[in-house]
Amino acid sequence: MVREVDLNLLRALDSILEEQSVTKAAARLGLSQPAMSASLAKLRRHFGDDLLARVGNNYEPTPLAKELLEPTRTALRATDRVFVREGEFDPLTSARDFSIVMSDYCTAALGPAIAQRVRDRSPRSTLYVFGLTPALVDGSPESMRTHDLVVMPHGFLTDLKHRDIYEDDWACIVSAENSNVGDHLTIEDLAEMPWVLTYNQRTAFTTAVQQLRMQGLEPHTEIVTENYLTLGALVAGTDRVALVQERLGHLLARSGGVRVLPVPFDADPLVETMWWHPMYEVDPAHRWLREIVVEAGIEIT
Repeated sequence: MVREVDLNLLRALDSILEEQSVTKAAARLGLSQPAMSASLAKLRRHFGDDLLARVGNNYEPTPLAKELLEPTRTALRATDRVFVREGEFDPLTSARDFSIVMSDYCTAALGPAIAQRVRDRSPRSTLYVFGLTPALVDGSPESMRTHDLVVMPHGFLTDLKHRDIYEDDWACIVSAENSNVGDHLTIEDLAEMPWVLTYNQRTAFTTAVQQLRMQGLEPHTEIVTENYLTLGALVAGTDRVALVQERLGHLLARSGGVRVLPVPFDADPLVETMWWHPMYEVDPAHRWLREIVVEAGIEIT
């Protein structure tokens, strides 16, 4: 039973899986090697698995250990949030771990401004940036308990605390070498050209593409990617087209491989928004982080 497990073993498990060495894991936690060996023995009995297996002169994680790595980190972050509650948050002295979930596009656009502010104002804190996944969105709000913020547009999350950060218009990108397309695209062009789509699932999609579909045009999907920053490489040198955030389009165009063109249909602006679990609403450190993100959004607009 979970209630019979010593939660101190959670931190030991995290260190062992990370270091893949009893000696290094013990040093990381300031424990003796015999104490860490005893913890490993308890963990092996609990899971019925060696967790670390000797291969030559080294130890390597077993398949189960590899599966446990991310859930262990998630559980450890959740445990820390329960016990590390600061009545008053002093960013200069706090060693808080902050975690933000966002797409690679948002990380490129917003991440540097957030990271610089955290570094300048709370130098002992650590910022974790995690990639946005459909599973996290589908599992909300429970999946958001172990992250401070999720940054994504409206239309996917409901009944959660949120605050808008900035707006971005939509644009199309085509290859810089595509001589069949002039300075403007038409709806007919979009109907005929092969597409690179970002996400293409029932609960994960590009909002402007949905608007296009509502106007009766179903894109000819040739490639689907969940990484916005790959769009330039997937369009450059081809006859493909992709619908992108305008800021991202100009970022990708700097490589010289693609051109940015206006969309030939009415597309509502993208409103990037930060969302959080209600349990963090009154947390002083969390409020501080939210203001940091708002400031970063203002900086890039």
